[in-house]
Amino acid sequence: MSMAAIYISGISILGIPAEIYTYGTQFWMVLASKALVSLTMAFAYLPVFYKLQITSSYEYLNLRFNSTVRLLGSILFLTKMMLYIPIVIYVPALAFSQVTGINLHLVTPVVCIVCIFYTTLGGLKAVVWTDTIQTIMMFAALIGVVALGVASVGGFAEVWRRNEEGDRIDFFNFDWDPTIRHTFWTVAIGNYFSWLASCSINQAMVQRCLAMPTLKSARITVAILVVGIMALVSMCCFMGLIIYAYYYKCDPITRGLVHKSDQLLPFFVMHIASSMPGLPGLFVSGVFSAALSSMSTGLNSMTGVIFEDLIKPRIKKPLSEARASFLMKVIVVIIGSICVALVFVVEKMGALIQATGSLSAITAGPLLGIFSLGMFFPNANPQGALIGGLVSGSLIGWISVGTQMNMAQGVIRFPQKYVSVEGCNADWVAEYLSLTLSKDTKEIPVEAPFVLYRLSYMYYTLVGAVTTIVVGFIVSVLTGGAQHVNRDLLSPVIYPFLKRHKVEKQQNDVIKEISL
Repeated sequence: MSMAAIYISGISILGIPAEIYTYGTQFWMVLASKALVSLTMAFAYLPVFYKLQITSSYEYLNLRFNSTVRLLGSILFLTKMMLYIPIVIYVPALAFSQVTGINLHLVTPVVCIVCIFYTTLGGLKAVVWTDTIQTIMMFAALIGVVALGVASVGGFAEVWRRNEEGDRIDFFNFDWDPTIRHTFWTVAIGNYFSWLASCSINQAMVQRCLAMPTLKSARITVAILVVGIMALVSMCCFMGLIIYAYYYKCDPITRGLVHKSDQLLPFFVMHIASSMPGLPGLFVSGVFSAALSSMSTGLNSMTGVIFEDLIKPRIKKPLSEARASFLMKVIVVIIGSICVALVFVVEKMGALIQATGSLSAITAGPLLGIFSLGMFFPNANPQGALIGGLVSGSLIGWISVGTQMNMAQGVIRFPQKYVSVEGCNADWVAEYLSLTLSKDTKEIPVEAPFVLYRLSYMYYTLVGAVTTIVVGFIVSVLTGGAQHVNRDLLSPVIYPFLKRHKVEKQQNDVIKEISL
């Protein structure tokens, strides 16, 4: 349940229904790759970390390559989390502000202080247990709103019928064109690599898996995680169908009742549940549970990486347990305070949901590529990993930022599904039609954007990982390759292909290196 809470944030609860409402159900096919990701993680990546029993997943990069590659991996991870956590906080705070009328800038610091407090005092154990409670709250909130929403529309069959009429039901677009924002292939294949990066090498996930007593129990935990994630994502997707079915004759965005699609779900909840005491509060609790669980997990994993990868290797004398604990608590407070400040920067951004996916790929792709290079390619060396990671990060950063700039300028637009206002107030419809007809509707010709800027953002992590592996392997070959690689540092899936004279079979070398 704690693992599920990591990946279902307030962004998911508010953003996925908005995605389904605006673009249809194609995004729902992310579920097609979830089970495959869990198998890949359980049998290809997790056994390596479990055998090494390391505190930080980035310690692996030091053992497999060198301290410079480990530093690159740690910096990429910290950058990703520092970009992600402020958005995680901001989105539900925006919903809370809309529901209650309380100032956004008052909500944000209070939430962060609570989260910093229990993360500082309790560490991983507190985070896991609060995640568990928060997951229950998420399920309760979504189930309650789904049940009331279906009843308000007139039943499941009516929800489905209205969405079919509105062309929202679109699961199997098998077009191979990689520039289409969402097709079955972009969603299934792209999500496989982005979720693999989030699960298999993520410090938060590795940290929890290594807390399990055996590898078998860790694998069972991963299997349960997949079921929980699929249930939560499915409820969020179905929520988008319910919202469209409710407003299918009067679009709230066109009507001006909400300014962004991300605000549709809280607006819908207040619309149908304002007369039902407790339900709006349950919904807000569910959204904030998602935000708090993601923030606390992020703070905890970032603290572990900073302490183990950046501070501990540079301290000559070993720290006592008490001093180490105090230092880690200080780190949590500092990171949390920085995240609070960055929320005010996030407020100025637009298109948060897609921006989150594309920006996270800048670091997710190179990280997945570096770890995969180390585990699946015995010939890879530190020079290859370092150059491959830097080239990949630069490439995806250029594509992501360039795409966002073209979207802001209106050069790149994504076709949205049809919405109707024919059921709105008659006076408003007449006013809307007069305004629409009076506008200059002549299309302004624009130059086609660069081909890579048109690539679906779902493929960014895949491109980043492949670039890292290809460049890293070529550089490794040109620089002489790796001389000796301990068997424990390689994935079990490649053991049958190993050359015996290239791989050391001494099982204790890794333990000795960690001790040193």
